[in-house]
Amino acid sequence: MTSPSAATPFDAPYEGDLRAELEFALRLADAADEASMSRFDAPDLEVATKADASHVTEADLATERAIRALLEAERPDDGVFGEEYGITGSTQRQWIIDPIDGTANYLKGIPMWTTLIALAIDGVPRVGVASQPAIGRRWWAATGLGAWTNTPAGEPRRLSVSSVDSVADSSVSFQSIGQWRDAGELDALERLTAAVWRDRGYGDAWPYMLLAEGRLEFVAEFGVKEYDIAALVPIVTEAGGRFTSYTGADSLSERSSLATNRLLHDAYLTLLHSP
Repeated sequence: MTSPSAATPFDAPYEGDLRAELEFALRLADAADEASMSRFDAPDLEVATKADASHVTEADLATERAIRALLEAERPDDGVFGEEYGITGSTQRQWIIDPIDGTANYLKGIPMWTTLIALAIDGVPRVGVASQPAIGRRWWAATGLGAWTNTPAGEPRRLSVSSVDSVADSSVSFQSIGQWRDAGELDALERLTAAVWRDRGYGDAWPYMLLAEGRLEFVAEFGVKEYDIAALVPIVTEAGGRFTSYTGADSLSERSSLATNRLLHDAYLTLLHSP
């Protein structure tokens, strides 16, 4: 996809009403949930290995096909960038899809996996939905419309990041030690974990949602693709947080991410990059 320039921050205002696109994205998530849950924890689930040595299940493929079928029917002029079936169409309006983020969990019957659906306009993610049907949770947002999640009572609840303004009082998720080691950032991870109140490696999309709910102050990871993080950007930013690459750039293509409660974003960047 076309990456936004540094002059176009992820939380820049958008001139337009995205309600219809957000409602459509939620319908895409409904179709995805039906497809993914139909094979979750199935004893005969078909699993293959891709060229990059990662796993793909029949459910990954079926879920992306379900999303693409609705896009073709109702948004035929929009482009699509999906993990399993690649890029088609325009990048000016592009739906970015990870049908099952956390395939390793899915194939083991662990319920912490997520369908991620985003709409990027001119390279900036403007609509995002993260759906975790195995635990009955969903989060969604669009620029100017706030970030939301479902509640047990069925009513949506607006999200807001925490007001913690001290690194020493913050709680962070670093995803995995292996990611930081492979990126050559173990020293930075040690500085981070020594400086904060609490550190955990929750993994995949869920910690970003915890950040948007005000339960964490920091999430960062490496080796991510556009479809791993595009849907997370509007949810974090509309909840009041800040989302950049690990270097602090507004870019989906740097293969890294750093999301915070905004108040501590600069402090974390300084801590990570100033040994």
